[in-house]
Amino acid sequence: MSFHGEAHPGIMPTPPETQGFRLNHTMLRIKDPERSLSFYSRVLGMQVMRRLDFAEMGFSLYFLAHVDKAGSVPEDVEARTAWTFQQTGILELTHNWGTERQEDFAYHDGNAEPQGFGHICISVPHLETAQAWFDAHDVTFVKRADQGKMQDVIFIKDPDGYWIEVVQADRMAAKGD
Repeated sequence: MSFHGEAHPGIMPTPPETQGFRLNHTMLRIKDPERSLSFYSRVLGMQVMRRLDFAEMGFSLYFLAHVDKAGSVPEDVEARTAWTFQQTGILELTHNWGTERQEDFAYHDGNAEPQGFGHICISVPHLETAQAWFDAHDVTFVKRADQGKMQDVIFIKDPDGYWIEVVQADRMAAKGD
């Protein structure tokens, strides 16, 4: 028998019309693309799959991902754009031009009041190795793996203050009820 999801109030049978739907990306607004792209590539190992500029509206979109097989990414720009929008687990960073020059400019991180958006999550092979890597790169920690009520979970901040949860998959198996 195959798994069909957990049953909870409000859950309805999956409509056949939604076959093939996939969560493609999550978007975060960023102040300074150079600073954010450095963090996401250097610290988290993500690559920019595609950048789209919209000059008439004054913003750029950067689509980042972890790619296991670089050879599977098309070189052709149009093919790579289509490929990017077919993936799962993409992070879109949106830069509204000029924000990097506004000294007091900041986006709401979703965790300060009023709360809304919470975090994105990165899965790593070894939590302690990742924590040491973050220390070596002066990453701001919200919570280390041995702190708080939920052990084995790290929370760090990106340059815009967004929270990033960092987990090791096998350590999550026994969490919750």
